[in-house]
Amino acid sequence: MIIAVDGPAASGKGTLARRLARHYGLAHLDTGLLYRAVALKLLKQGRRPDDAAAAVAAARSLNPDALGDKALRSSATGEAASVVAAMPAVRQAVLALQRQFAGRSGGAVLDGRDIGTVVCPNADVKLFITASPQVRAHRRHDELKAQGDGADYDEVLAEITARDERDTHRAVAPLKAAGDAHLLDTSDLDIEAAFRAAVAIIERHN
Repeated sequence: MIIAVDGPAASGKGTLARRLARHYGLAHLDTGLLYRAVALKLLKQGRRPDDAAAAVAAARSLNPDALGDKALRSSATGEAASVVAAMPAVRQAVLALQRQFAGRSGGAVLDGRDIGTVVCPNADVKLFITASPQVRAHRRHDELKAQGDGADYDEVLAEITARDERDTHRAVAPLKAAGDAHLLDTSDLDIEAAFRAAVAIIERHN
């Protein structure tokens, strides 16, 4: 079984995808970390996120088993990742890796922004997780504070809004719900309620 979980930044899709993977005994891939890994490599090299040649080179050298760097979760890396993720050549470089992961025996849960539309258009179940920008900004702000990042809430909200704009209007694989995806708004749901709702959707397909 392949479960595709898409949605904008801080919608709760990553946490939900990990819970679903544990629940069903499936492998999980946070595809956003792949783009963050590309961005972080550029930042560590002192290169700009819009350096296309360097971004493609970084994407081609990705190791999906080496995504544990805490800096991948930083606000700066997230912003840079949104830039590199809009590059067609970068997306092409990581597409095969994502599909290979999805094709493993037994299936997998993948979360990102184009899983149901591009990476796994034939996924058994597609979920599109969303929440209001304000709720998502509060979640990301709390996450950053817990990591010791002194980001200001208004700055986080501005970043969330800017990322939504880039992700939904990029020329290649824009953020959008697949036509057969199930919309799950988590604005007023905690993770347990969101998890129960997602499982109910999935069970209807089994």
